[in-house]
Parts: sequence; structure tokens; C-alpha cells
Amino acid sequence: MPARALALAAAASVPAVGAELARFPLQRREFDFQERIESIHLSASRMEARYGAVEGTTSDVVIQDYQNAEYYGDITVGTPGQTESVIFDTGSSNLWVPQTKPWFSSHKVYSHDKSSTYKKNGTVFKIQYGSGPVSGYYSSDTVSIGNLQLKDYTFAEVTDTSGLGLAYRLGKFDGILGLGWDSISVGGVPTPMHALVESGQLAEPVFAFYLGNNQPGELVFGGVDHKHYTGDFTFVPLSSETYWEVDLNGAKLGSFSVAGQGKAIVDSGTSLLAGPTDAIKAIADKLGAKSVMGKAYSIDCNADIADLSFTLDGKDFALKKADLILQAQGSTCILGLMSVDVPPPRGPLWILGDVFMRKYYVQFDWGNKRLGFAEAAQAVTELVV
Repeated sequence: MPARALALAAAASVPAVGAELARFPLQRREFDFQERIESIHLSASRMEARYGAVEGTTSDVVIQDYQNAEYYGDITVGTPGQTESVIFDTGSSNLWVPQTKPWFSSHKVYSHDKSSTYKKNGTVFKIQYGSGPVSGYYSSDTVSIGNLQLKDYTFAEVTDTSGLGLAYRLGKFDGILGLGWDSISVGGVPTPMHALVESGQLAEPVFAFYLGNNQPGELVFGGVDHKHYTGDFTFVPLSSETYWEVDLNGAKLGSFSVAGQGKAIVDSGTSLLAGPTDAIKAIADKLGAKSVMGKAYSIDCNADIADLSFTLDGKDFALKKADLILQAQGSTCILGLMSVDVPPPRGPLWILGDVFMRKYYVQFDWGNKRLGFAEAAQAVTELVV
């Protein structure tokens, strides 16, 4: 799909008078120990397909969010509003909700026949990836995100979710709301964030994530929530307006360098921290970690782990042992690391997913095309046993 540049109206950058922050509680489903290992193994090739795609296409933007990302919240579609639980995903750019659901699943579906504001579009929506297609068609209706409302918004009704397999059948979320940039929108339709900014409803063209650690989190549109971070934000300019991508100066484990210059994508739709195989292997070797199913890594829970830090725009952002460990079973702990190899020109690439975002409150500054990082407040670092 060719990239499409959509110019924002000048008025969109002007704060709306009297606008309030739109807050969304985010729920999270926990994996058990075996599910966690299997999810890491299954997701690796899909992540390579997702970020290895040619810029301007979206060959694999959906399945990763359902395989690994487990933070989701509610929106409504139609009049009267039909509730849909969606993953708010910074790694994709379309909104879709299911029109049908797999047998014996509990997903909520959207029925346009029950909406007085539905408008037919009918253009085919289809994404093809290794494990099968997700497809449907475009429609327009009123979409409400908390107290924010988008009238006649174009989204996809998905009629075939077979490519998502068992991960979707058992999931607690119904659809996906992409928060990426216009250039990776399937069909070139305006993205949800583009539409919100253009509507003038936001006090600022900004959204921010707080991902709770073993507890619900919060997504805010129109600004930031001061109670969820400490200190000041460090702002890093974007290097691309596709994903939320910045230049990476390097990565190190303690004082040991594990990666040089590259790119990093902050992705709320990826639960792990992923990097090139050689760098992840260097970290694993240094820690004495053991490979599990070829992609996941385990370590003795009592082992000492030096801080793993990423340098963005000259500033180090460190993750401690408690930040890096996903789950424990007895004396064995699963690390939140995974290898993913993305070929040039996009690679070498790091994906700073939920492991990183639980430690750092992230401000996605749409208006200034930058990311802001501040340490998350009151983070819980207990292990899930």
C-alpha cells in the first residue's frame, strides 16, 4: 500500500478550550508459565514479518497484538453504542472490530443493523500474513473513545479472524485500535489519532501510556497524567513517521556494550523487549541464561543481573532485574527478551514493548513528532509465580 501523507488542519494544533483529559483504564490478562514460553516462541517470526515489511504496507500488523499484547480497554461503536474491547496498539494504524466471532468464543461483535448512524462503505479490508488472512470490509459509524466522539469514522468490520488462531479465540479483547501514523494505514484511511487531532477535541495532540505491573494501567488522550510519572520528560525526536521509531545510540548490559547504533520502536502492542539475535545472545551469554524453544530465555531467579540500558538521544534508560523478569516457576525465571531479526533498510531494530513501557511512562507527542520518557511512578515489581 503506497504511503499517504495526510495534512492536519492548522486549527488541529490549537488546544481545545475547556477540553479535559480522556482516560481509559487498561486491563491485562496474565499468561501461566508454559503459555508465556509458548507465546514468546510463536511470536518471533511474526514480529520479523511485522517490522520487516516494506514501508507503507502492513502485512502483519494484527496478529502480534493478539498473540502477545494483553492490555486492552473499551470503546463503543454505533448508535446506540455497542461496546468493544480493543487493544490500543502504537504499532499499527487502523481500527477494526469483529462482525462475527469464532465458535465457542466470548467476543463481542458489532452489528451495523443495530446502529442508526451506520453508513455502508464496502471497500475490502484484508491483511495477509504467514498464518492466514484477517479480512472484512470498511464501514463508517460513530466511534466513541471515552468522552471523545468521532462521527462517520471509517473503520473495518472483520468477518474472518481465522488467521489469528487459538490466541484470538481465547482472548478477552475483540478488536484493535491502531495509534500509529498515516503512512501504514491499510487503505490509506485516516488513523484514529489523526481523526481525533483533526476533530479539535484534544487539549493537546498527545496520548500517554501507563502500563501497570501486575495491575491495570491507564491510557490518556489529550495530555499526560502527572500522578503516573516522576521527574521530567526526556524528549526524543522521531526518525520515521510510520511506527513510533527513534534512533538508538546503543545498548549495554552494565558496562558491557551489546549493540551499537540502530533504530528502536516503542510498541504498546508487543509485550516483550526484542532485539537482533546477536545482541540478545550476547546478553544471554553474559547472564548465563538458557535458551527455551529457541527464542525465549530462562535464568536462575537468584542470579545477579546488571542493568540493561538503552541510549536514546544521548540519555540512558535502564531496566533492572525486576523489570526484565516476566514470570517465575520455582527457581526458574523467564526473561522478557526475545530475538528478532529485521533486514535492512529497517534493521538492526529493537522493539521496546511492554517490558520497557512498564518502567517508563511514555508520552506519544503527535503534534511535535517526538516521544517523551519519564520514570513510571509506583511501579510494582513483584514476580508472577
